[in-house]
Amino acid sequence: MTGRLSAKALVLVSLIFVTLGSVLAMRPPAAAAASVDGVLKLMPVPASVTVREGRFQVDEMLNIAGPGPQTGRAFRAAARFMSRLAGRTGLFLKQDFLLTQAPSVEGGIRYAFARPGTLLPNEDESYSLTVDLEKITLDAKTDIGVLRGFETLLQLLSADETGYYFPCVAIADQPRFTWRGLLIDVGRHFQPVDVIKRNLDAMAAVKMNVFHWHLTEDQGFRVESKVFPKLHQRGSDGMFYTQAQIRDVIEYAADRGIRVMPEFDIPGHSTSWFVAYPEFSSAPGTYGIERKFGVFGPAFNPADERIYPFFDAFLKEMSALFPDPYLHIGGDEVEGHQWEANPAIQAFKKKNGLADNGALQAYFNKRLLKILTKYGKKMVGWDEVLQPGLPNDIVIHSWRGPKALVEAALKGYQGILSNGYYIDLCQPAEAHYLNDPLPPDSPLDDRQKALIMGGEATMWSELVTPETIDSRIWPRTAAIAERLWSPASVTSVDDMYRRLGPVSIELEELGLLHLKNPDMLLRRLAGDPRIEPLQVLAKAVEPLKNYQRHGGQAAYTSLSPFTRFVDACAPESLPARAFRKNIDRFLAGKDPLLGREIGATLALWKANHALVLPVIAASPALREIEPLSLGLARACEVGLEALDRLMKGQSPPAAWAEEKGKILAEAAKPAAHAELAVLSAVTKLVAACAGPVK
Repeated sequence: MTGRLSAKALVLVSLIFVTLGSVLAMRPPAAAAASVDGVLKLMPVPASVTVREGRFQVDEMLNIAGPGPQTGRAFRAAARFMSRLAGRTGLFLKQDFLLTQAPSVEGGIRYAFARPGTLLPNEDESYSLTVDLEKITLDAKTDIGVLRGFETLLQLLSADETGYYFPCVAIADQPRFTWRGLLIDVGRHFQPVDVIKRNLDAMAAVKMNVFHWHLTEDQGFRVESKVFPKLHQRGSDGMFYTQAQIRDVIEYAADRGIRVMPEFDIPGHSTSWFVAYPEFSSAPGTYGIERKFGVFGPAFNPADERIYPFFDAFLKEMSALFPDPYLHIGGDEVEGHQWEANPAIQAFKKKNGLADNGALQAYFNKRLLKILTKYGKKMVGWDEVLQPGLPNDIVIHSWRGPKALVEAALKGYQGILSNGYYIDLCQPAEAHYLNDPLPPDSPLDDRQKALIMGGEATMWSELVTPETIDSRIWPRTAAIAERLWSPASVTSVDDMYRRLGPVSIELEELGLLHLKNPDMLLRRLAGDPRIEPLQVLAKAVEPLKNYQRHGGQAAYTSLSPFTRFVDACAPESLPARAFRKNIDRFLAGKDPLLGREIGATLALWKANHALVLPVIAASPALREIEPLSLGLARACEVGLEALDRLMKGQSPPAAWAEEKGKILAEAAKPAAHAELAVLSAVTKLVAACAGPVK
């Protein structure tokens, strides 16, 4: 079949969407039946919540009041709160809250705090929130605590036939960890200021408080240096942040209670530096901005005494630009071949008793540490910086895993965990959620546990652009935010997923594109607004996990198009997860009604292939997805047969399982850098029908 969708096909597509919407929706537990109650949507879960009888009704006369000054952070947060509340409810609020927060009537929202908060680790972010019938009271020790309380209050907003309201509650809340960060790599793919700001808004909404700005990479040097202007002029392709933009972002983040920590990755991952200053590299040559991705050889020469005055001047400039007390030097993945091949470096190592490259890097780090200390900065570095002889006042940022974090703490170093929070790897939210900087079986004592400051989600940008980055960060990072804020006892995966949906929608109001842009990408690929078959397929597949997408025939570079079908697919298919949960429930009880629902889903997925084919025929860019669509149809055909046998209690022929296993194995092969996310559930059906699939 060629050409555009026929009228009959469009009717079938509409039927698919209606049916999938009802069948794949996660069925909440009985306790969550009253979904209008905002208490059940809170994310992160507060430390303590007491639900009371009654509700505070929201109307156009709602007013808000707090202490001055009217130029303060809490005042501006209150103004943003009222604006967002009006946006959600459509109410024409009467208070001119942008000019004054003096109460016009009794009741309403009252907030108070003891002092302005400082943007430092271990600052008090606690708050108490009480919602009564006539009044809402928000108290905190700092204005940052007030900001956190406003986010909780917005999440409490509920509605029914009577209108909008806040349920009566008493909440006492504070974070579990002091460091709750998000790293955004702007070196491999530059992200404009508007991308950074909307993600800062999202961070504040889920109570994250450290923005880790990864500013230099082999693929780009992204910050203006007035002392060494050749760095950004030659190493950025013209895509960098001016110092005025940097200050603007820092101020924007501070207004939301978020620190901004810069990272300048050295001595490796540093090709873009050498475009301007090749003489500082460990090997001679002319350097160009790296377009490919991976670990590359160019590295600074620690034996060259000229680099230390250079770093002194550069870090002095950056220390003045970034007020945060911490500065990240990277330090990861020094490939080492340039060091090994340089006779002068080998002679330097021998002269100074440096046994290996690790010792050489430790020498380099000690020299940098003296510079940073002179300018009032504390050094943060990835695992590799942990070498004998480094003072204990540096912070170890662990990408290798909890074992490395424990090792650092045992030696008296503060640490931050990112292993397990690599959101660029397209792992499910569950994997991140169950990853804890301090798991129950931690071998650390209380003093050592206090050295674990928290964690960071890491958005490495090899495969993202400003159009797609939001969909790779959110909503899964909200699950990480909860892990770092909420009590360690909050571990229900199903409940986390139940709340992740509402939070995702609420984040969209901040300008995030994680829900909006996938359909835009599909329309672009199809060249047509009628993309329903593509939407159905996209919800049944996921991008390849970990670093698999870099393999095969495609050689991604920083100049590659990231507008293919896989870029429109969510890192985790929540409809596929819901389908898997339904399969598990069916196999546990053989509920006929649920079986019929599953059968309807399988039948509609199977039918979708015929609708995808004409779309593919009209768009050469989509032809790579045909194996995915065909695999889904054939897998669903197998699933329907297995389901029918299970519901009828019929045993299959002897060779049936092996035959169906071959079909499923073929469907499991990746295509278009994606894979079927629903296949494991179909495999369970076949296994239950005839034993394990061979």
